Amino acid sequence: MGMPPTTYRKGGAGEVITYACRHTAFGLLAMAATDKGVCFAQFGDDQASLIDELRAEFPGAELSASPVDDSPELDAWIEAMNQHLSAGAPRPELPVDMRGNAFQLKVWQFLTGTREGDTLSYTQLADRIGQPKAVRAVASACARNRVGVLVPCHRVLRGDGSLGGYRWGLERKQALIELERTRKLGS
Repeated sequence: MGMPPTTYRKGGAGEVITYACRHTAFGLLAMAATDKGVCFAQFGDDQASLIDELRAEFPGAELSASPVDDSPELDAWIEAMNQHLSAGAPRPELPVDMRGNAFQLKVWQFLTGTREGDTLSYTQLADRIGQPKAVRAVASACARNRVGVLVPCHRVLRGDGSLGGYRWGLERKQALIELERTRKLGS
């Protein structure tokens, strides 16, 4: 999991990133992938702003819109995500091409191993990765996550149990947590 640091620092220079925007149960989702896997999965209100965010994240990459016929895998991945969000399917196990510093990758990798329906605080997460004084850095890593739901930062709460922040809105965070808790109770 992870884009090479030199490629990330160069804004994805030399990378070809294919993207698609589709409506899901949680709103419009833009998903983008390199040949290694999903590097961007974000919710938003309109396609133009989502594509602007993708360009800002990878200013040196060649971006290519994906019609259904040209990238059936990307559409299948988005559909798998939507089935997870709307119909109770398991969280899709998609290849992920994350980019970030070593600490961020450590946080994101830990979160991908958390169980659906479980939550933890930023302090607990810092403790569990062996960095108990890095609570603010953990929160920052969660905020920098560009791969929504696949890297489940929505499972991290404030120490008092309140939602805290979420890059795609507190309503989505609350809905994701409730969806996962409901599924956990039903299993």
